Amino acid sequence: MEGLRLDGRTAVVTGGAGAIGAAICRDLASLGARIVVADVDGQGATALADELNSESLGLGTRVGAPSGPRAPARALRVDLADPGSVTEFCGDAGPVDILVHNAGVSVVEPFVGSDPAAWDLMWQVNLRGPMLLTRLLLPGMTERGWGRLVFISSDGARAGSGGEGAYAATKAGLFGLAKTLAREAARAQVTSNVVCPGPTDTPMLRRVDAEKPGLVDKLARSVPLRRLGVPEDVAGLVAYLCTDRAAYITGQVLSVSGGITMH
Repeated sequence: MEGLRLDGRTAVVTGGAGAIGAAICRDLASLGARIVVADVDGQGATALADELNSESLGLGTRVGAPSGPRAPARALRVDLADPGSVTEFCGDAGPVDILVHNAGVSVVEPFVGSDPAAWDLMWQVNLRGPMLLTRLLLPGMTERGWGRLVFISSDGARAGSGGEGAYAATKAGLFGLAKTLAREAARAQVTSNVVCPGPTDTPMLRRVDAEKPGLVDKLARSVPLRRLGVPEDVAGLVAYLCTDRAAYITGQVLSVSGGITMH
């Protein structure tokens, strides 16, 4: 199918060393994109970049893949809570065509008893960081006349989620940001969309389940498809939104939730 390759495009994925971020990196790399694995966990980012580069050596043998090795993946450390780190990262990343805002932090606790210091960290990483990063990288996309912005939010931000008031608030802020950017950058053929994962089987969820046994099973039973999502479910939609086949999709908020939320 035409329009599903990303050869020659450079993609930054924040939180790229995490479960969903790594799945996104792998899918974008499989479509030919040059990957910048961006994460506060520099060691984890390097390990994933090494994995992608090792896999690229055999890419030319796949059906429909371009001949020769893919351009190498790179790992760059970035702390989204530190504006100076974000600025330094953008200087090191170079021209970027695709920016996937996947990084996020969450503290699960009832809102009335929550710690405002934790609010600050979630605001800095989940919302201010993406705002700063986009402000620095979007001008290059508009100048080149092509770009993709994808913001990973949460179905908890769309429908509410017990114990995640501050997290949901910061992730909901991405809706307004993404839709505004969709309008402002449209003439430059830059699209901006939000992907909202529902209950997804990640190490983060398993840690919560360890504290509250039975939570994962309860969540799975509540999903119409009767299973939790996996990182690849999210990555597939993100990868599609980055291709030319999705060039007419912008300003949208899309759930990957197995039907637990319907809009």
